[in-house]
Amino acid sequence: MISVDGLTVEMGGSALFADISFVINPKDRIALMGKNGAGKSTMLKILAGVREPSRGRVNVPTDCRVAYLPQHLLVEDGRTVFEETEQAFSHLHDMERRMAELNHQLETRTDYESEEYMAIIEEVSALGEKFYAIEEINYDKAIEQTLLGLGFKRSDFIRQTSEFSGGWRMRIELAKLLLRKPDVLLLDEPTNHLDIESIQWLEDFLVDNNQTVVVISHDRAFVDKITTRTLEIMGGKLYDYKVNYTEYQRLRAERREQQQRAWEEQQKFIAETTEFIERFKGTYSKTNQVQSRVRMLEKLELVEVDEIDTSAIRLKFPPAPRSGNYPVMMSDVAKSYDDKRIISGVNLTIERGDKIAFVGKNGEGKSTLVRCIMKELEHEGDLQIGHNVKIGYFAQNEASVIDENLTVFQTIDDVAEGDIRTKIKDLLGAFMFGGEASNKKVKVLSGGERTRLALLRLLLEPYNLLILDEPTNHLDMKTKEVLKYALQNFDGTLIVVSHDRDFLDGLVDKVYEFGGGKVVEHLEGIYEFMERKKLENLRELEK
Repeated sequence: MISVDGLTVEMGGSALFADISFVINPKDRIALMGKNGAGKSTMLKILAGVREPSRGRVNVPTDCRVAYLPQHLLVEDGRTVFEETEQAFSHLHDMERRMAELNHQLETRTDYESEEYMAIIEEVSALGEKFYAIEEINYDKAIEQTLLGLGFKRSDFIRQTSEFSGGWRMRIELAKLLLRKPDVLLLDEPTNHLDIESIQWLEDFLVDNNQTVVVISHDRAFVDKITTRTLEIMGGKLYDYKVNYTEYQRLRAERREQQQRAWEEQQKFIAETTEFIERFKGTYSKTNQVQSRVRMLEKLELVEVDEIDTSAIRLKFPPAPRSGNYPVMMSDVAKSYDDKRIISGVNLTIERGDKIAFVGKNGEGKSTLVRCIMKELEHEGDLQIGHNVKIGYFAQNEASVIDENLTVFQTIDDVAEGDIRTKIKDLLGAFMFGGEASNKKVKVLSGGERTRLALLRLLLEPYNLLILDEPTNHLDMKTKEVLKYALQNFDGTLIVVSHDRDFLDGLVDKVYEFGGGKVVEHLEGIYEFMERKKLENLRELEK
């Protein structure tokens, strides 16, 4: 379907990746993986035709429709959500209008033998063949199902797109791409702005429609569910395996072990052969044997061992003072914005050592309750913070409080204490600030980089209650592993707002479900909660 031949991208005098070739086949569901900065988004832009490579080419058949969802996009204002989503079918409406116009000309013209008349017949025939090859669509129903699946309410359909945040606008654009049913779908971090229910809906949609897709995502559960092939960019090379990401990692580890053994055997052979040459190179009776071994070494094809990512180090929190038994206590807590009730009647007691996930659709009050705990918002009811509680709080806007004039290294060096000071460079590498990046001034960092830096700084301070609001949005899989390990071994209390199921699995032991203005406590892990909720939903369908 799409062939990539000898693709090279050079940036700043060095190659991001070099001489990469592969083919995207019909019905391939591909995970494009690699560390942040490896070139994944660049590759996707080249496939989408919005960026040119330094060398090489991408061959896309003329009748192949490619749709691309970048990480950052703004929907135009001036339409309702439904009207904007309806633009997905604009090409079909254009075809219908054109066919109607041409048919009208055929009915009214009388120059039946003219070249113009024959040209109209040919165009009508070609358009009709293309139009009627497309399966019949109930436009309104398809739009409704897609918007509901991506988390919109029916009452949102008539609201202006300008009323929605960037994350919700991205959902509108995603809905449009899915409805167009392109031949190839290119998705860059599609789950970043979705809640768990919407992610599950998207998974089912892509799998059920057997959609050809190339996706960049750091959501392991999502990637494993939808993909059957993995392309990983590492060290400028491309590794291609016909399995999902988790299975790919296992196969790559096996392959590297085999390569390592072969390399060690070859090094032993080279050492022994070199020793023989050195020992007998002046001995007349051994001349032929020496020359034979020299030629053997010259022709020897050296075994290469795949590069391995060693950035995943073990991060442990500094010791923190012990808090009281109940770090957070709520009684009849409620919060409204203007006339809209977000949460009400919240009665919860969080115990020391609890690890809790706040889950629910976007807009149901997860971040609102967090901000109430942080005393950033006034609220109704009683909300008390327990004895000796030291709160560490991370939200997407926390990056703005970092001193812009410090370097990345200085930012972490200022808060690191004890043994951790000897590991600052390793920590920075694990959070994707390795090498020269540690000397960058904060002021030149991107929003995502600042967010990662703010999160790392938070982890190095002695808190006994951590509240993390979407901490994994700008982290790659290796960095998420570092963070998850640290949080699993954190002996304080944890509240985390996240839609990343793989990250939450094995980390939290309670789930607080937000919905309909209520907060319901579930004493179980994330997958147990999700499986039971799925069963409940099925029972509701049977009623």
